[in-house]
Amino acid sequence: MEISFYHLTAQSLNIALPKLLSKVRSANMKVVVKVRNLEDMNDIDQVLWTYEAESFLAHDTLKSKYQKDQPIYITTDEENPAIADVLVLTDGSTSEDMESYKRVLEIFDGNNSSALDAARERWSKYKNDGYVISYFQQTESGGWVKKG
Repeated sequence: MEISFYHLTAQSLNIALPKLLSKVRSANMKVVVKVRNLEDMNDIDQVLWTYEAESFLAHDTLKSKYQKDQPIYITTDEENPAIADVLVLTDGSTSEDMESYKRVLEIFDGNNSSALDAARERWSKYKNDGYVISYFQQTESGGWVKKG
């Protein structure tokens, strides 16, 4: 399993996440997005419906009765009803079930010093545990540059 860190510096999670999810979906992979709380889940749910005027990212949340049919599933818990390949951890959310995914994407706010420190701690832990880790930093235009 590979773990990739995405360091937000120029855009917020609500702007950057749909772009990352679009890339994952274009690779025909399913995604679980794990958030800290119901408020974050509702925010991301709304963003994925409205982030572009002419399109949306098909998804649903733990409130859905069609969870296993969703290519993108947003939750506050550990479930993976559609057997997703990719787990996205947002704003310091963690998972005890990372091993069931092919890839894990950790997205954190680099403008928040406590989020940055927590991401560094998780990086060290993952590295010590022997995971393959990569690090991407956001550019001013919202793209990503691999830095490690």
